[in-house]
Amino acid sequence: MTGRGLSFQLFSNGNVMLIMLLAVSHPATADEQNIPAVVSNIIEQTCSDCHGQDNAEAGLDLTSLSFQLTDPAVRQRWILIHDRVQQGEMPPQREDLSHQQRTNMTNSLGDALHDADAAEVAQFGRGPLRRLTRVEYENKLRDLLKLSLLDVRDKLPEDRQWHGYTKVSELLDISRVQLEGYLDAAEAALSRAIASGTKPVESRHFRFTGTDLFPELSTFGEREAMFFARDGKMVPITGAEFAKMSPQQRRDPTLELALFRSATWPYYGYPRGFRAEHAGSYRVRFSARAVRQVRDFRIVPAHEPLPMSFRARQPSGADVSGDVRETGGWIDLAAEPQVFETTILLKQGETFEYSLLGLPVPFIRTDGGFFYDYPPMPAEGHRGAAFGWLEVDGPMQPAQWPPESHRVLFGNLPIRSVSEPGAENQRYAIKVVTEQPQADAERLFRRFARRAAGRPVPEEAIATYLALIESKLDDNAPFAEAMIQGYQAFLCSGHVLYLKEPVSDAVGGCDQFALASRLSHFIWNTGPDLPLQQLAEAGRLRLPAVLRDQADRMIEDERFQRFVADFTNQWLDLSQLRRDIPDNRLYPEYRKDDYLVDSMERETQAFFSEVIRENLPATTLVHADFTFVNDRLARHYDLPRTAGSAMRRIELPKSSPYGGLLTQASILKLTANGTTTSPVLRGVWVMRKILGDPPPPPPKNVPTIEPDIRGASTIRDLLAKHTESESCAACHARFDPVGFALENFDVMGAWRDRYRGLEQGDKVTGIDPAGHPFIYFVGPPVDSAGQLRDGRTFRNIQELKILLAAQPRRLAKNLLHQFTLYATGTPVRFSDRQEIEAILDRCEADGYQIRDLLREFVTSDVFAGP
Repeated sequence: MTGRGLSFQLFSNGNVMLIMLLAVSHPATADEQNIPAVVSNIIEQTCSDCHGQDNAEAGLDLTSLSFQLTDPAVRQRWILIHDRVQQGEMPPQREDLSHQQRTNMTNSLGDALHDADAAEVAQFGRGPLRRLTRVEYENKLRDLLKLSLLDVRDKLPEDRQWHGYTKVSELLDISRVQLEGYLDAAEAALSRAIASGTKPVESRHFRFTGTDLFPELSTFGEREAMFFARDGKMVPITGAEFAKMSPQQRRDPTLELALFRSATWPYYGYPRGFRAEHAGSYRVRFSARAVRQVRDFRIVPAHEPLPMSFRARQPSGADVSGDVRETGGWIDLAAEPQVFETTILLKQGETFEYSLLGLPVPFIRTDGGFFYDYPPMPAEGHRGAAFGWLEVDGPMQPAQWPPESHRVLFGNLPIRSVSEPGAENQRYAIKVVTEQPQADAERLFRRFARRAAGRPVPEEAIATYLALIESKLDDNAPFAEAMIQGYQAFLCSGHVLYLKEPVSDAVGGCDQFALASRLSHFIWNTGPDLPLQQLAEAGRLRLPAVLRDQADRMIEDERFQRFVADFTNQWLDLSQLRRDIPDNRLYPEYRKDDYLVDSMERETQAFFSEVIRENLPATTLVHADFTFVNDRLARHYDLPRTAGSAMRRIELPKSSPYGGLLTQASILKLTANGTTTSPVLRGVWVMRKILGDPPPPPPKNVPTIEPDIRGASTIRDLLAKHTESESCAACHARFDPVGFALENFDVMGAWRDRYRGLEQGDKVTGIDPAGHPFIYFVGPPVDSAGQLRDGRTFRNIQELKILLAAQPRRLAKNLLHQFTLYATGTPVRFSDRQEIEAILDRCEADGYQIRDLLREFVTSDVFAGP
């Protein structure tokens, strides 16, 4: 079965190049030549001149091509032929086949292909057995063990991708290295779940004031980047003065920490001396306000809120920081002092640093020595924050002990300290006490296995793991260690790691536990919860009305955001958003603007969540009159000012070019390379991801086009020369026009009317946000007009969006294809096509509303099995 799913998707999308590789003449036997008469007649009359024995163009001889459709490779060849004839691409002259002939041929061939593909699905399923991705596995362990902040993803190897997707069954194999990773992840999770002692680790309280609010007396960027202040004025403190100060003077509560730079390298700024003794959640309370630094190191109230977060990291210098990650969420500081509270997650030995969002970073100077210069002061002063005090409490402990995670493993069995007599040689900090180890082991393991598998586990499998546990107990292993061994082995077994197809069982019914698992991994990226399991056990989940209701319930749950984040990461390639850094020479205004990039991601996620939850039509994906912005994105899009970091829905002005996925900054950034934009890359991305019509890969002997960053030639000029050959022009006509419409957006998605270059055009000079002087040149105007393959023309992106929205069924169909690959691990097969069309028919009257599409999809045979 290996290879069928991926090759089908490639062929079904009309990959012209692959026919040269796969449609090689194959001598046919008499039994194989059961070609429908209408098909063989048309081949003989119309196709054999170009694709016969004497003249097999592109290596394709239709007169001797096998028709043994039980062979997946042969079937794929005929699927490609079917699609190219149906789409009017073959014969090259459309008039060579009348409409009726074309219809008769594709109907006859399509019936044969459908029957052959459906027979294979009935025998083997839609695709190979699928392993959990590392995202799904981490989520499953979090939910199973009641450890919402569990972090074990990095213990697992990266999942392989296919066009952004990590849920492709054929790529989710299992190797020794991967199995070791799952064993390590399971062991780490179970060790985290077990009680750390007979009572919680003592939660400690820390309070920081005065100079203890920062690890040093200054930071990179010198006084302009950070200083201590009292009554709105800087209080200069030298190292010598600090050495003479008493602890009370150093902790002077009248001092404020004034900070004016983002937490971008080089930087380290955390409370002096704080380090987490234990991993866990910590509550942080602090008093802070948004300020402006004006002349002579004075601070005054800010005009607008300032967003900030915290970053967990090792308490090291700027260059040796280890794992630095945001924690605690985004917080907006106001002009008046306020007390804020958040929860941060720290690993053992970590600290946390202040992270102000969207502020400048220092300029590394080498003239006259090596130092970090701060950018020139704007007219209204440097934006920043002033912190009055900060408190940390933690690690935070659950309301009852042992914690819920421990009770998942050991129920209510008593525990005692390993320091007590008779509890020596323990691997864990506690000993689980049992008077009936075999009976308790069986009871606990059966309960755990049922929850972990999300379905009844066969008795022979249960016996295998109980035997492992009993062997450990027979070797005098402590009860907890023996149980953890059994749990770890089960968590790395096929009962947990693999998702079964919800195919018919021996008595002809759907495997509803497999259906529950598929539904939960589709919408929540985790195992099924109790309501889904109960419906599966009662045999009611396969009922269409029940499936729709469950999909609605799950969409309204907070875990639906896992689907939004993971699906957009894969479908829209958002996982690659931070891949390319803007070229500082051409785009100095974006230097180290992490806040902008993070805001881009949140916009797309909020937008996609909205179109599903509000059941908006499929056309909204390309043509919407609203979007989600915060203060940074509103400025980026040149929209009316918005205060704060929170994403909020706004109605777009009628004249705005924005609205829909195509013009969101995240999409425009990830389809550029940080230096230049390319209509080819953007056009191909839109055709593949939004319209479902990916072009064939370029020939290996054709060089790629390198945009002219000097500014002498536009990309349209370069492409015109590139497509002078007929073969190049025919292919580029599929995607270049769409890409040209997006040329009015730069590498970060901001509007532009003219291209930039480094040598030619009108000179522009200035100082970037980090204080670097820059020079670039504004060159020729952007020409965003184009003509689609069907002859429709447009002048700009607004008109293109109208044209694309005029084909709502195409947009909806592509989204169903994306759902299919993400949910089942296998692309839409030929035998699925009728079902996909049936879903579209049911949703047509209401404009192909996206929540309706999802609800109908989960009730379909493609998703839920026949």
